[in-house]
Order: sequence, then C-alpha cells, then structure tokens
Amino acid sequence: MADKKDALLQYDDGYLNKTPIFQFILLSCLFPLWGAAASLNDILITQFKSVFTLSDFASALVQSAFYGGYFLISIPASIVIKKTSYKFAILCGLLFYIIGCGLFFPASDMATYTMFLFAVFSIAIGLGFLETASNTYSTMLGPRKYSTLRLNISQTFYPIGAAAGILLGKYLIFQNGASLATQMAVLNETALHAFKLQMLQHTLHPYKIMIYILVAVFILFLITKYPKCKTIEKTSNKNDAGIIKTLKYLIKNSKFKKGIAAQFLYVGMQVAVWSFTIRLALVLDNTINERMAADFMVISYACFFVGKFIANFLIAKFSANKVLLAYSIIGCALVLYVSFIPNFTAVYAAVAISILMGPCWATIYAETLNSVEKEYTETAGAVLVMSIIGAAFVPAIQGLVSDITGSMQFSFIVNFFCFAYVGYYFYKRIGNEY
Repeated sequence: MADKKDALLQYDDGYLNKTPIFQFILLSCLFPLWGAAASLNDILITQFKSVFTLSDFASALVQSAFYGGYFLISIPASIVIKKTSYKFAILCGLLFYIIGCGLFFPASDMATYTMFLFAVFSIAIGLGFLETASNTYSTMLGPRKYSTLRLNISQTFYPIGAAAGILLGKYLIFQNGASLATQMAVLNETALHAFKLQMLQHTLHPYKIMIYILVAVFILFLITKYPKCKTIEKTSNKNDAGIIKTLKYLIKNSKFKKGIAAQFLYVGMQVAVWSFTIRLALVLDNTINERMAADFMVISYACFFVGKFIANFLIAKFSANKVLLAYSIIGCALVLYVSFIPNFTAVYAAVAISILMGPCWATIYAETLNSVEKEYTETAGAVLVMSIIGAAFVPAIQGLVSDITGSMQFSFIVNFFCFAYVGYYFYKRIGNEY
C-alpha cells in the first residue's frame, strides 16, 4: 500500500499526483542557462556600440537577432514536443545552444557585426527549444493546482544565471581603465584597428565557460528519467489537434490573445530596461567605465531575484492579479522617474524596476496557458514563447527614440507604456475573478 501511495502517477490531463523533486530541480536549473545568455547580450550591446561605432538603434539589434530566433523556432519546437517529448526538445535546445556559443569563435576572427548577430541568433534557436519545453513542462510537473507556483519557483532560478552572465561579462569582456570611448578617442587608425580586434577577442571567454557547463548539463539530462506529462488523449491520434486547428482555436480565444499582448510588451520592456541600464550609467556619469557600470546590472538581477521571492510570498496569500497590478503601478512611477529626473538617482530607479518585473513572465504565462484547453497546450506554450519577439522590437524602439531625441534617459519613457498595459491586463483579470 505504501508503494502505491508513494508512486508517481500521471493523470489524464498530463499533470502528476506529486512533483518529482530531483527532476524538477534539474529542470529549474535550465532557467539560469538562458538567463546567462540574455544578460550577456546586455554586455555585448555596450561592447559592440563602441567597437563597431554603432547607433543606439543598431546596437539594440543584438536583442532583435536574439529574440527573433526565439520567435522563428517556437512553433517548430512545439511540433518536436508533440511528436517526441519535452525531454527530447530540451536536449535539442542544449545542443543548438552549444553550437551557437561555438560560433563566437569564427565571429571574432571575421570581426564583423553581422557574424556576431548570426552567432547570437543561433544561440536563440537553442533557447527557443529550451524555453518552449521548460516553461510548459514546469507547470505540468506536479499537481495542476500548483502549476503557476511551480513556474514561479523555476523562474526564480533565472536571475541567478542572469547575474552570472553579467559577472562573466564584467570580468572577462570589460576591462579595467578608462571607458572604451575614452581609450579609442586617442588612438590612431592602425592602433584603433588592433585595439578593436583585441576587444572582440575578449568576447570569447564567457562562451568558452558556457560550452563546458552546457555539455555537463546535456549529459545529466540525457541520463535522467523524466515523466512524459502528456494528456492521455495525445497518445491516440484521433484526438490529436493539428497546428492549423490549434491556431484557429487560439485566434478565437480572447483571453489567450490578451495574454499574448501582455507578454509581448512585458518581455520587451524587461529587455529594454536591462539593455540600456549600463549605457544610462555611462551617460549620467562619464567618470566611470563599462566594468564599473556593469555593477548596476548585477544589482538589477539581485533585485529581480529578491522580487521573485517577495512575489511568491504575496501570491501565496493574495490574488496574483492584484499583486501584479500593484507592481505595475509602482513600475510606471519608477519609469517616469528614470525618464525625467536629470541626475544619477535615475540609475538607481532603473535598478529598482527589476524588483517589480520578477513575477510578470511566469504569472502571465501560466495564467494564459490555463485559459487554453489541454489538447492545445504544447502549441499554445510555443505561441506564448513566440511573444518574446517583443524583446526584438521594444529595445530597438527605445534605441531609435534615443537616437532621435539625443537622450538615452528620455528614451526609457517607451517602457512606461508597456508597464501601463501590463497593469491594465491584470486589472481586467481582477474583474474576471468575481
């Protein structure tokens, strides 16, 4: 009787009677892996702007390439999940991630911005597989009533990787001394070319470390047994929903579409704020260098981490929609402070915004996925991941506003409108609770 009671059982809807702890922890350890890749982009934006002499708009194309890869691969990744398993899709993602990191080596030799963008795009293909599988899998890996909480717990691991990525970039890419712009200003053409090549070589160091870590995780995942977490109907072809049928269903689902819009703008805002925090610090205090400015991103990710724990506590006691509405209102106020207060305290306000962004992705994702019938789960999860494409647009728009107005600080106003819509989304969901 004890064996039956303790046995891991899967219900017809794909959820489990209990959470397998080791498998859940190992799955959650994937979240910092794409956190590290995403935060390294913030370093690359600052580095490439100086080395390749880019506008703010052009430097933001790093994020466009990165999240464009997510967008393009999410539906193919969902098809792989439907035909195979979550675990197989995760292994595919890790493999593509390793290949993408390896492409940084020929990119540094070619020394062209386009080749670096291609390497970033390749990493994003792997991460598209990982996120499409892992976000949905985390919600499924246990009792249904705790699905949102599980994803929030898994997402708590994300800022650990994000902070690690920033630290790798700070110490392995950024160097001591004056800022890049200051050093480059006094070099002649020959010395400048050699200096730029040297700076590009520094970009390789974090990705070498990432390759070793990814290979180890790949092996660990390969040898660990995971439950399928597929609906019973999925095992029989007669109830299997095709892509076209699923997309038609999702287009008619108004709750799902509103969730997609909120996720699009939230992710875009998060990436935009983080993309330009280092630049904001450099603009508001020209006595600091890139390595010193990177400290503000380390603090931002620490705030993001703390914010997730606070949100998990509050969501366990209060309505998730009310908590997120309050977060959004405070977030709007902080963005206005960043945009219009002309002193260095604006940087601290930008850092504080990260406290409020922690629970947004996981809550929007899980709540939106719950509005979908279970036979459409895999594809719906993929479309939700596709909403990450917001991060390809919002940072570029902020960069364009900065170029047009000549004010990096004022360009943060773009994020006010994103936070305002996210707040509106949760406000409307409060009305649906009653």
